[in-house]
Amino acid sequence: MSKIERLIAYALFLIPMLWTPALSLAQSPFDGTWRINMDQTKISPKPLVFSVNNGKYDCFYCNPQIHVKADGLDQSVTGQSFDTISVREVDPRSIVSTTKKGGRTVTERTYTVSDDGNTLTVKIIGHTENSGQPVSEEVTLTRVGKAPAGANGTSGSWRINKVKGSESDLITTYKSSGDEMNMSAPTGESYTAKLDGKDHPVRGEHGYNSVSLRRFNDRTIEETHKQDGKVVEVLKMTVSPNGKRLTIVVSGKSTGRMSTFVAEKQ
Repeated sequence: MSKIERLIAYALFLIPMLWTPALSLAQSPFDGTWRINMDQTKISPKPLVFSVNNGKYDCFYCNPQIHVKADGLDQSVTGQSFDTISVREVDPRSIVSTTKKGGRTVTERTYTVSDDGNTLTVKIIGHTENSGQPVSEEVTLTRVGKAPAGANGTSGSWRINKVKGSESDLITTYKSSGDEMNMSAPTGESYTAKLDGKDHPVRGEHGYNSVSLRRFNDRTIEETHKQDGKVVEVLKMTVSPNGKRLTIVVSGKSTGRMSTFVAEKQ
């Protein structure tokens, strides 16, 4: 699943994705449909720092960093899972932003800070490549650093506190056949890949376009996501002995963030 990590990425310009495990056994413990349990998920506490100030948007935690005009017009960027971004101040406590790739909308986001300035809510509408239905998410963050003088109230340093996603963003299904694993999700992402450590194409995902799989043992594999040959994140996934829980440790190579997700077999 490119799931919750992708949601956070969509909301906050991190790297995309969560997990998409595979195993080469006829009866793989990964086979079946899995649902993320957000109550058992531990999101990286590493702060996210950005600002909208003097008509400019600066994303300091993005990799590469983003520095564009905040005039509501599409601005070109490189090195991201999108190629343009627009940012506009709505009022002193809120901004809106839209990212696009090839002219198609990837995300639409509304950032709103609380009256006391200590809680940031980001509401997101995400558009995957292969699905005609958009997905909605909401990320809540707690302030850990002040906004620059004169900046929009959404600016500053923030720590992710809570993520709520559409049901379709919590579900992924896997099916093994010989030495191949097929992954599919309601949001349109899919791949068929061998456990050979080589890159295989991914369909319907903005944040990475190839995946490689490597097995540690019958219940643990490593999955590497790449965008145009560059590693964006590495996932280590382990199925519990009873086969009912999947623990996924996601290491973001471009952001230095590490999160742990827990999914339950349906």
